[in-house]
Amino acid sequence: MTEQKRWLRIGCAFDYRAEIETPTVFQVQPSGGGDVRVAGEQWSMQPDVPMRHYRDLYGNPCTRVVLPIGRSSLQYQAFAEVLDVADDVAEDAAEVPPDMLPDDVLLYTLPSRYCLPDMLGDEAWSRFGSARPGYSRVRQICAHVHGHLSFRYGSSTAMSTAADVNASGFGVCRDFTHLAISFCRALNIPARYVFGYLPDMDTDPDPAPMDFAAWMEVWLAGRWWTFDPRNNEPRKGRVPIGRGRDAADVAMATTFGGPHLEAMRVIAEECDRPA
Repeated sequence: MTEQKRWLRIGCAFDYRAEIETPTVFQVQPSGGGDVRVAGEQWSMQPDVPMRHYRDLYGNPCTRVVLPIGRSSLQYQAFAEVLDVADDVAEDAAEVPPDMLPDDVLLYTLPSRYCLPDMLGDEAWSRFGSARPGYSRVRQICAHVHGHLSFRYGSSTAMSTAADVNASGFGVCRDFTHLAISFCRALNIPARYVFGYLPDMDTDPDPAPMDFAAWMEVWLAGRWWTFDPRNNEPRKGRVPIGRGRDAADVAMATTFGGPHLEAMRVIAEECDRPA
């Protein structure tokens, strides 16, 4: 039977004010591939400045621009076709011993800028060491993080690590993800950071303004599986933008200077099939 598909309108806009010309790298374009098909992409920059697109060492699409002096605005919009199914679940997916991991997966067992399995290792083993290995143990980690952290805008900063938010008990979706990744890696379970667009499909709408979302992928039984410690339930309509060790690898905007971000808008909503 052919799987049903649905269409989304996705996109974002950034309004900046810069005192000097500021080189900037944006990561807002879906990575493509997998079960997501992107169509009708449109870029615009006011005032008009050159853009250059490339892929980073993780294969994520990036866009380079130089923000001009004064006000500027970058906008991206597209349509995305997604499967009408929630994240895969497999309670019998087993952990893979470190000596059997693929070479390119080993990286995701190590500490990184925000994910600190070395600092959180004792807690990880005391809380989850006796849990059934595999998918159910990762699910237990997500449930703990979901219950331990309270979602609060402004409770963390660009400097906050997984250890910081674990101690404070507050964070945003990237912090939930960093903490769950740290616990997984401490148990030798490869886990990587993902961020992208996540609409409210077949779930209660969030009254807060739409924003980018962060979740994680965990290597079990020879493949990556999606887990979401922030929402702690399978969701539909994920459109990944970037994957990496943590949020430092996939920042939505990296500025080589100090422009002021005056406004940011994100769109991720279901729509009719585009003409």
